[in-house]
Amino acid sequence: MQPTYTIRRPSQAELSLLPAIEVAAAQLFVPTQHAFIAAWPPASLDDLQAYFAWDGVWVAVDAHDTPVGFALAKIVDAEVYLSELDVHPSHGQRGLGRRLIAAVAAWGKAHGYRSMSLLTFNDIAWNAELYARLGFRALAEAECSPELTTIAQGHIAAGLPASARVAMRAELEQLL
Repeated sequence: MQPTYTIRRPSQAELSLLPAIEVAAAQLFVPTQHAFIAAWPPASLDDLQAYFAWDGVWVAVDAHDTPVGFALAKIVDAEVYLSELDVHPSHGQRGLGRRLIAAVAAWGKAHGYRSMSLLTFNDIAWNAELYARLGFRALAEAECSPELTTIAQGHIAAGLPASARVAMRAELEQLL
């Protein structure tokens, strides 16, 4: 029998469970050209608390109501920005990422936003290719909003290779 999952908002106490999911999901980068991602520290509890305060955290929970995936989002230049999406590999390939994105999109639409942006790797199949299948399109540099550009520059300054990064956007309607 296929496990049952639910997408919901986490409790504040559950935030402490999210870094372990991020660390596990980062291990998927080990066989790629971006293996260094697996050694990066996960989001701090302070960062997670900030997203929680912004109403920008969703979790995928298993049948035991234990978080196995999460999405972080905030508003950047009048659109929803998907900061992070992680699913524990033992729960992967079950559509949880897609369902988390749909939950973020529904929240954004309910708050009057029209689009969602993100930054991802353009050379890993389960990054840009996956997002493109969901309805995201790559943005030219001129299409990036000022704050999205600043976030992208921060990623590059932190060590992510500029040539492997892409900004993407989708209309929220496409993601529901």
